[in-house]
This record gives sequence, structure tokens and C-alpha cells, in this order.
Amino acid sequence: MAQFQVVEKFVSINGEARRAGELAVFIRFKGCNLHCAYCDTKWANQKDAPFTIMTEDEIYDYIHETGVRNVTLTGGEPLLREHMDELLEKLLSDPFLRVEIETNGSVDLTPFAKMKQRPSFTMDYKLGYSGMEAKMCLSNFSLLTKEDTVKFVVGSVSDMEKAVKVIDKYQLLNRVAIYFSPVFGAIEPEVMVNFLVEHKLNDVRMQLQLHKFIWNPEKKGV
Repeated sequence: MAQFQVVEKFVSINGEARRAGELAVFIRFKGCNLHCAYCDTKWANQKDAPFTIMTEDEIYDYIHETGVRNVTLTGGEPLLREHMDELLEKLLSDPFLRVEIETNGSVDLTPFAKMKQRPSFTMDYKLGYSGMEAKMCLSNFSLLTKEDTVKFVVGSVSDMEKAVKVIDKYQLLNRVAIYFSPVFGAIEPEVMVNFLVEHKLNDVRMQLQLHKFIWNPEKKGV
């Protein structure tokens, strides 16, 4: 049976994206292939990060026991984990669950987008502030649907200007949900709102990471 290195599992609210403010059960997997400048879970990507080995059945049983419908698989980068397709098949076979994967935009989504039942993707596009923009898998844009989300984490006005170019080039408006999220402490939300107004960015949402306002921004397990 497939086994996974899980560094965190907890119930909280979704801090961002479509179901912000709703209860969600989070499963955080160890390891990532990127090193974003603003990463707030670097600890989970270290070789010596503590983890628990869990099988797909144990993960499913934990989720089921919480009684929470929204499931967020995150990391690190969950789609790099071996046998993730098997875990997804098990979770998605339960009609009660709504399964979302947070992915960093560098991993080819093709194998997962072609599943008979597929999860909802919340996919980052890493902008200049991250230092990882060259790692983006641009072919993923053609695989996304109205059930999916593209998240631009922005640290500057130039990041937002590049995000607009990406939105236009790949015709993302009305195809996916689009969110602008500030790098915490790097850019004022008011600056972002003014940018949205100036550029008349209808159907683009600005979001704040709710969990960083409710709890200490460094707090784990929330």
C-alpha cells in the first residue's frame, strides 16, 4: 500500500482562494522542488523535517473522522509525491469530499487532469519576486477549467503588471478563478486595490491570507 510523508494534518479554515473562511482539513506533504523567496513553509521542505508515515487508508480515515468536507492537499509540492494518483482516486471516490490540491505551477498537471474524477487545482504562477518564475510549466494553463484557480502571489507592482500579461496571453479570464495575493509584509493591500481599479481588472479577486490575521503569521497548524 502507498505510503506518504505527512508533516502536518489539521482542521482549520481555508485562509485563501475560493473557499476562504470555510472549514477545511489540511494534509501537508513533505518536500518541494522550488525555493520561493517568500515561502512560509520552508521548514516542511527541509531534509530533516519531522514527518509521519501515513498510508492512503490512514489519510482517508483521518479526513473522514474530522467530518469536514473541504480537503486541501498541500506542501511542499504534493504532486511530486509518489502514488498521489492513488490517494486522489480514494478521496475522490467519496462524494461527500471536495478535494483541492495546492500546486506550485512547476509540475505537469496532465496525469492528474486526465483522471476520471479529478480534483480542483489551485495553481500558483510564480512571479519575479519569488525568484522561481523560470520554473513554471506553462502548458498547464490549457488543462485548467472553471473548477480551478490560478493564484498570483505578488510582492510588487511589477509583479502585478506581469500577472496581467499572463492573464491576457493565456486568456484566463472567465476560464478559471483568478486571485492576487500579497506577499505578507512586502506590499500594501491598498496598492493592490488601486492597481485593480486603474487596470479595470474585472473578475480578478484580491485576497488576504486570513490565517495570518487571525493567528500569529508564523503559527503552524492553522
